[in-house]
Amino acid sequence: MPAVPESLEPDLHKVSKILDAMALNQAINQDTAITRAAWERALLYSLFLREVAERDPEYLSEWLEAWPLSEPTTTDGVSACWQRYLARVTDEHSLHRELRLFRRECMFRIVFRDFLRLADLNETMAAASSLADVAIGGALAWLHEDACEQWGTPYGADPVTGKETPQKMIVLGMGKLGGFELNVSSDIDLIFAFPSNGETRDGRRTLDNQQFFTRLGQRLIQALDQLTADGFVFRVDMRLRPYGQSGALALSFAALEAYYQDQGRDWERYAMVKARVVAGDQKAGRVLMESLRPFVYRKYIDFSAFESLRNMKAMISREVRRKGLENNIKLGSGGIREIEFVVQAFQLIRGGRDRELQQRELLKILPELMNLELLPKAVTDELAAAYVFLRNVEHGLQGMADQQTQELPDTALEQARLALIMGFEDWSAFHRELDDHRKRVAKHFADIIASDDEEAEEQEASERWQEIWLGELEPDIAAERLESVGFEQPSESFELLQKLRQSRTAQMMQTEGRRRLNRFMPVLLEALSDGEAPSETLGRVLQLVEAVLRRTAYLVLLLENPEALKQLVRLCSESPWIARQLAETPLLLDELLNKESLYHPPSKQELEDDLRQQLLRIPLEDLEEQMEVLRHFKKTHVLRVAASEIRGTLPLMKVSDYLTWIAEVVLDHVVDVAFSNLVSRHGYPRHEDSQSSDSDFAVIGYGKLGGIELGYTSDLDLVFIHTADPQGTTNGEKPIDNAVFYTRLGQRIVHILNAQTPSGQLYEVDMRLRPSGNSGLLVSSLSAFEKYQREDAWTWEHQALARARGVAGSKDALAAFEALRHDLLCQPRDRKKLRDEVMEMREKMRENLGSKAGETTEVFHIKHDEGGIVDIEFMVQYLMLAYSAEHPELTQWSDNIRQMEELGRAGVLPTEDAEKLREAYITLRSTIHRRALQNLNSQVERDAFASERAYIWSVWQRVMG
Repeated sequence: MPAVPESLEPDLHKVSKILDAMALNQAINQDTAITRAAWERALLYSLFLREVAERDPEYLSEWLEAWPLSEPTTTDGVSACWQRYLARVTDEHSLHRELRLFRRECMFRIVFRDFLRLADLNETMAAASSLADVAIGGALAWLHEDACEQWGTPYGADPVTGKETPQKMIVLGMGKLGGFELNVSSDIDLIFAFPSNGETRDGRRTLDNQQFFTRLGQRLIQALDQLTADGFVFRVDMRLRPYGQSGALALSFAALEAYYQDQGRDWERYAMVKARVVAGDQKAGRVLMESLRPFVYRKYIDFSAFESLRNMKAMISREVRRKGLENNIKLGSGGIREIEFVVQAFQLIRGGRDRELQQRELLKILPELMNLELLPKAVTDELAAAYVFLRNVEHGLQGMADQQTQELPDTALEQARLALIMGFEDWSAFHRELDDHRKRVAKHFADIIASDDEEAEEQEASERWQEIWLGELEPDIAAERLESVGFEQPSESFELLQKLRQSRTAQMMQTEGRRRLNRFMPVLLEALSDGEAPSETLGRVLQLVEAVLRRTAYLVLLLENPEALKQLVRLCSESPWIARQLAETPLLLDELLNKESLYHPPSKQELEDDLRQQLLRIPLEDLEEQMEVLRHFKKTHVLRVAASEIRGTLPLMKVSDYLTWIAEVVLDHVVDVAFSNLVSRHGYPRHEDSQSSDSDFAVIGYGKLGGIELGYTSDLDLVFIHTADPQGTTNGEKPIDNAVFYTRLGQRIVHILNAQTPSGQLYEVDMRLRPSGNSGLLVSSLSAFEKYQREDAWTWEHQALARARGVAGSKDALAAFEALRHDLLCQPRDRKKLRDEVMEMREKMRENLGSKAGETTEVFHIKHDEGGIVDIEFMVQYLMLAYSAEHPELTQWSDNIRQMEELGRAGVLPTEDAEKLREAYITLRSTIHRRALQNLNSQVERDAFASERAYIWSVWQRVMG
């Protein structure tokens, strides 16, 4: 512990005298865990503690006996402490007195423990917040009861049931109180609300509810804020309520919701991030907070928050300069407010999507920013360390004399006292540490929220392109300028720009939206001029711009993140398919912020973890929200795969793997959601006379899904089976037959996948490969599936089985299917008959789906024409069915690539043929993938892939005859 400097020696002498007097009253002997030396330090550090000890030694003795200072200050402890004072309340005057004495006791122990570092920052903030909660709640409860005796009980519609019920006030705590981060000497920002309009009953006179709660609010403020001989409890600030000081003191839920929806401003969103029900009707308060959530947390990524916070910070900075507040550790450069701005910017931007950011405590949110890869760990660690240091300094400043201040002291005596409180030998050592923290905070704030370099670049782009965008140049001059910087179709590009600017949607934009558009377009044109084919890319990017004209926060996102704009231009330049995806779902722009994750999609395990995290806080029964999250999850990760394929960081085989993994992860969760929903209504299907928590249900993937060959627009070929007893029933309150249960389960799964929502369709589902096709049951028992496959299935259905595999559902059911598939594929077959049937089916497909002879433009259909992909697939399926009885190992895979490799290893297909067919297959499929990203079909020039096609056809003739 640092030595006491000479300047504080006289104070130490005074403290010693006070302690001698206290010792006579036995006050400081009550808690043996606190030494006299500790008491000396505490009273030396804080004039507030010294004044209380000197003025109220009797009270102090009572306090120490009831609640030793060595014990932590907990919420339960604060509540128990208030009960001692409440017992003495007889009228409003005594309520005021007891509240103040209660505050003095609690504040004494909070400052004492904080200054001696018996408490860490979290305990100090939580204790100060609990003191406020208990004081507000205790005062409100007493005053409400008293008000009901005078004016009657207010009645109105319950916010949930709508029934007429007695009503109570709800007190919202804002700012640090709402965040459970209150200072040791802070004012409290409050908002008063009540559920609904109505009137009082059973009183001497009738009041409408707003009058009642306004009067109650006025009395509550007086009980807390009024300065009496005993001091005050908390300074109360009501200016954050709707309409500020000119607004009603208490508003109904409906009025509050209407205000924030219609008139809520950016700074009010910022304030609402920390709002919390601190007193009153907690149940009704939860309803209110839920209704206000959409105002605070937007469903889309809202980068306008950066701009708003930057404007707020600029306003504060002007005030700092005007009032000379550079030494203010809250408002000055690198101060507490800048850390709060950084954190709350991400909350406002991403909180609607990432619910883990919908917390109030800053120190809990910083690690989440690191977990979500929004900030590096080094940055969050430095911000957290600075926050703890600065808040401790703030408490040191305020606890010295119980004054609300964030100004560093300018006298040597107070500087020495603050340095000691913070554990430093002298002021210069403390100030060096303080400066280091503030410099780091200021740097991170500038990097994240306020970049002068970016603003300079934007200004330069604006000057260069504004005339073109605003149509201030003659068309031919504008075209010449566009051509000079590389636009390959300058006149057409200029026309596109003017068409957008003059469109009805653009003309109807609000002032702020138009300002953002006028800022963005020059920056976009600058970015386009640096890329390939800027005219073609402009047409693609303008689809997105048109789509977001009513949600211009997306334009702010791109303005705030030049790297994201660069990736947008690059991806749209290389793929019109990606451009269309972004235009249809602008929310995907968020993925452009992190180049590392954009071009390196996650593994299947990481996909599962990501989806689990996203759905963690969404109840399974909230089907609509579940469906929205699933759709966004799929689109997000498919975009990453497409970007990676274009960038060359994923080869074809991996592209299909990733797209298949995405589908599998989605299907797994869809089964869980649908199963859970049905179980909640009907219970579990009985399985062998016992309850099972497993679903006994499996989803079988056929075609591209089964073959691990999904493309960007592939549908899902699915078959549903179950292994439960078809004659059994479920064990819930509303039992149904197992067969009915599984049919409904299948229907629900198809609905979740197929349904069109505002975010589009999850997957198109094709169920025609199930037994008996469209006329068959949606879900089959495994035994019925087996019977059909053995007795009634066509050869082409056994071909399809070669590419089938279990993709989601019960592990036991999936294993049972795999065993049956193996058994079915290994049946001995007449090879000549099999060959004839396979060839017959192939000819039908070629006639119906291949290129028609005599077409004006001769083309080659990569999949269906002679020498195409389907020829390879049919050969492989024929060989699988013909030779699995002799080589059972052939059935272990469902994808063509590994099946060809196994056919080569088994000697069924010459190794050279297996390898060359594999290469040709990859070449053709790669082309289809690339063309899909260009919005092109599977038809190419007639002479394309001549050597591959000739080779495939020669193998076909050798194998199929």
